[in-house]
Amino acid sequence: MSLLPYIFRRILQLIPTLVFILVVVFVLVRLLPGDPASALIGDRALDADVQRINHELGLDQPLPVQFLYFLKQVATGDLGNSLSLKAPVIDIVAQRLPVTILLTTMAAVIALLFAVPLAFLAALRQDGVVDTVIRGVFQVGLSMPVFYLGLVLLTVLAAGLHWFPVGGYGETFPDRVYHLFLPALTLALSLAAVLMRNLRSAIIGVLGAEYVDFARAKGLKSRLILIRHVLRNALISTVTLFGLSVGTLLGGAVITETVFAVPGAGRLMIDSIYGRDYPMVQGLTLALAVLVSLTFLLTDIVQAWLDPRVAR
Repeated sequence: MSLLPYIFRRILQLIPTLVFILVVVFVLVRLLPGDPASALIGDRALDADVQRINHELGLDQPLPVQFLYFLKQVATGDLGNSLSLKAPVIDIVAQRLPVTILLTTMAAVIALLFAVPLAFLAALRQDGVVDTVIRGVFQVGLSMPVFYLGLVLLTVLAAGLHWFPVGGYGETFPDRVYHLFLPALTLALSLAAVLMRNLRSAIIGVLGAEYVDFARAKGLKSRLILIRHVLRNALISTVTLFGLSVGTLLGGAVITETVFAVPGAGRLMIDSIYGRDYPMVQGLTLALAVLVSLTFLLTDIVQAWLDPRVAR
């Protein structure tokens, strides 16, 4: 069965989702305490100066008018200028977002490299010493907060052993991968624990299925059975869980970028919220929300490929 109709339907379903995201972004930004004019001028701002800046920013207009202006900006690709950095928001997002994307991509790859083989090993040695050790180690990593785990790795591996830099981003791509490995590992450990436990349970369930017993009866090699029959079916629930964890991964990136001084979108988001930089917060939130929505779309496509019944 072709996946194209299913992909087309999922893309159409993104349209109301993106509209809802625009509304939520607009409302949440305006629920922030304080106002950008006071944050921009300072504590000694005069009422006349605050009114003047609010008028220049269009914040003295009714909310429906502000929302229509926001939609016009999004449609034209002009998200305004940052109040604190004095530069176009779209340019700053284009500089910072790739850093966060590379960080989360590395974290996802590292998590999968940990989770998949160890889940197989634990499932094939169910309730044995190996299974107990693997689950116990991952449980420790899962129970530690991201910021604490990052500080431990930063203190031991970077400041103590000098294996990795304590912060920064680097210039060339290999140098950037080297700088981001430690923060990516921090993000990956908690995600790997969740994926490993889910995939282990799924593999154990699939190993007892009748079609696996039938494949063994036909004389198929164990490696072929594990890859073609067990892994493909066990990954269905894990892929769904992985897609749902992307938002958590991006949320962890905000903390991790702050701990490791990574110049990404997450760290910029924190600074923009403290500075009441409405245009920057709107642009970053919109970009991250669209990124998560596209990840959900890709997850659904992969799930439909693994299980064609999903696309029906």
